[in-house]
Amino acid sequence: MKWILSFVIIFNTTNMNAQNKNQSLDDREQNLAAISALTATGNIEKLKTQLNAGLDAGLTVNEIKEALVQLYAYCGFPRSLNGISSFMQVLEERKKNDITDEVGKAATPLKDTLDTYERGRKTLEVLTKTPQVKPAPGFGEFAPRIDAFLKEHLFADIFDSDVLDYRKREIVTIAALAAMQGTEGQLQAHIGMGMNTGITVEQVKAVFDIIEDAVSKEQAETARAVLSNTKSKKINNN
Repeated sequence: MKWILSFVIIFNTTNMNAQNKNQSLDDREQNLAAISALTATGNIEKLKTQLNAGLDAGLTVNEIKEALVQLYAYCGFPRSLNGISSFMQVLEERKKNDITDEVGKAATPLKDTLDTYERGRKTLEVLTKTPQVKPAPGFGEFAPRIDAFLKEHLFADIFDSDVLDYRKREIVTIAALAAMQGTEGQLQAHIGMGMNTGITVEQVKAVFDIIEDAVSKEQAETARAVLSNTKSKKINNN
């Protein structure tokens, strides 16, 4: 009897741990992360499969389009446009197979009267929880135009759209940066921003598990090391 009771306890505990791991990101968020990673690395064939999976998991057409547009700022226009072209092909194939996908809501019309730079600067203050001076120190002083592009195009024009909330946008960004080589500094910054939007450490780890499956174990280990360093800095700063 004791043996049976112990087995039940062990089984239930293991099952709960597995469920908690799988539920750290919901299905739609997991698919957003995978779509982002595969777009950033240019793996078109796997991306098409993942786009289908994302639609089947309940992502709307507009949500996926928003993610693919946002990615131009992180992995460049070529990868973003290739992702959009792949998505168009996937939707056409699904239409031929009589699959109707939910388009989803459009962006709410903007009421903010601030100019785009100021809107972007305010958005970045929300994400970083840090005052943002004009121009940004360092690179912004050296190359003011890139500072303007960052604020106006990314954190204003793109982030102004509420088709994806800030939390989901940071999942997209973290996945893309984790999938690419040489972006550890930006990844560390966006892990911090993501946590400011409510993303937990376990959810960041879940994104990196997706990177291991979609990209490579080596790339995932690099991202995990960045997370470990980010956590250490937060502890030291406190």
